Amino acid sequence: MTHIPGDHRRRRPPGWLAADRGSGTVWALGLVVVLTLLSGAVLDGGNAMAARVQALDIAQQAARAGANQFDLAVLRTQGVLRLDPAAARNAATAFLADAGIPGTATATVDQVTVVVTRSQPTLILQAIGVDAISMTATATAVPQTGP
Repeated sequence: MTHIPGDHRRRRPPGWLAADRGSGTVWALGLVVVLTLLSGAVLDGGNAMAARVQALDIAQQAARAGANQFDLAVLRTQGVLRLDPAAARNAATAFLADAGIPGTATATVDQVTVVVTRSQPTLILQAIGVDAISMTATATAVPQTGP
């Protein structure tokens, strides 16, 4: 085909362009999938981190509630500050129950330890089968007096 000035008929693209059979579309779709999964990791990961911070906050509050349960008989007779383990465990467990958060509390005469478990549902990562992200938070408190 010879080029005639003023001839605006559609010409066939060069050979390398004519050979494109939609590979750009496949590449673009792959990129969309990867970016969606990355955004899901960021969004769902951020939500999981926020839930873990909240779980740690609840665990710390429950441990402090338990650490307020002194053994008053020992404090009055011996002047030693120590916990009543049963009362401390019960106070921490009651705090968790009031907050509606599952967890466990253990206590000794020296400290109260609270472990809170949470499961944060995912939003985007459900597409790949990750329905929730589980986490635990542990806090320990000791009895103290003074300001």
